[in-house]
Amino acid sequence: MRLTAEQLNRAPLARQLLLRREPVAAADAVRRIVALQAQEPASPYLALWARVDGFDPADLDAALAGGAVVKATLMRITLHAVVADDYPAFHEAMVANLRASRLNDKRFKATGLTPADADALVPHLLDLVAEPRTKDEIEARLGEILGTEPHQHVWWALRTFAPLVHAPTGGPWSFGRPGAFRAAPVAPAVPPRPTPEEARAQLVWRYLEGFGPATQADFARFALQRRPATAAAFAALGDRLVRHEGPDGEELYDVPGGALPDGDTPAPARLLPMWDSTLLAWDDRRRIVDDGHRPLVVRRNGDVLPTLLVDGRVAGVWRTVEGGIEATAFRPLPDDAWSALAAEARSLLALLAERDPVPYRRFDRWWSDLPAAQVEVLPA
Repeated sequence: MRLTAEQLNRAPLARQLLLRREPVAAADAVRRIVALQAQEPASPYLALWARVDGFDPADLDAALAGGAVVKATLMRITLHAVVADDYPAFHEAMVANLRASRLNDKRFKATGLTPADADALVPHLLDLVAEPRTKDEIEARLGEILGTEPHQHVWWALRTFAPLVHAPTGGPWSFGRPGAFRAAPVAPAVPPRPTPEEARAQLVWRYLEGFGPATQADFARFALQRRPATAAAFAALGDRLVRHEGPDGEELYDVPGGALPDGDTPAPARLLPMWDSTLLAWDDRRRIVDDGHRPLVVRRNGDVLPTLLVDGRVAGVWRTVEGGIEATAFRPLPDDAWSALAAEARSLLALLAERDPVPYRRFDRWWSDLPAAQVEVLPA
């Protein structure tokens, strides 16, 4: 099938529950979405609010506290919330990248340890975090094992690639400060770890379920995987994958039965959180954000601002201010779009009032240089 640009916009929006909110439990929504960016504690909650009909943040609290959903460093060497069943394959697919990102770094090398030394510390670390432990507790124990003062970059490296997840500590978004860590769940609670090759194929399949149809380059960008490993993972799936042709003749891959709505399917207005996965899931992000707007949203240091989604595309950014939600549109929007965004803002403000009225306050500096076609404080 030859797909249009409009279909390539609507298909992942359908799979990401952004064409209509659905009445599903938090863990089920996370499974369908595949992975929620979680650098900021509020973001997984706001992502589910934008997607789940009648979302109750206590439902995600419970899923995190009970271990049905876990928060860990995974794709793009960033924090994600994923269902526990997905964690073994996702981590195994990413661990070589995670390990190299730290053990080849000059900050780790300055500790005087070798990669083999770091690997030897992992079993000791996992014994320690069988119960949740804080950073200070972990660093002190690592210092005892090494017989030296704890070096911050030893723990910095280990926490990135060892099979660890963040332990909920309470607070409005489940993870407060100081943070805590525990060993990742293991079988029989979750499936056994696959081989790296099997894991990458599983990650490809799950990626396509949530973000397809997509190219191999799209997946490689989503997971920061090298092209040869990516090609091998797609090859391993072989005829299990469906192939389409993109609007520019590119080869697109998909899972059988993946949602492919018509390109003119209505896409309601949404307020997306910081680092929403839909802005980061492809090599070619034109399917959701114009090239001219992308650097306004994806900032030079990697911050990804909260966005306005109008007719399935990024139309601007938002932040909380006194009196409501300040919406900065990069292009003039019709009145009906502003009305829909105002309704979303009312719902979001009600959720924030119970948790944290200004979740992204420390990122306000980015608004000083934003061009704006329209700025409104919602609801008006």
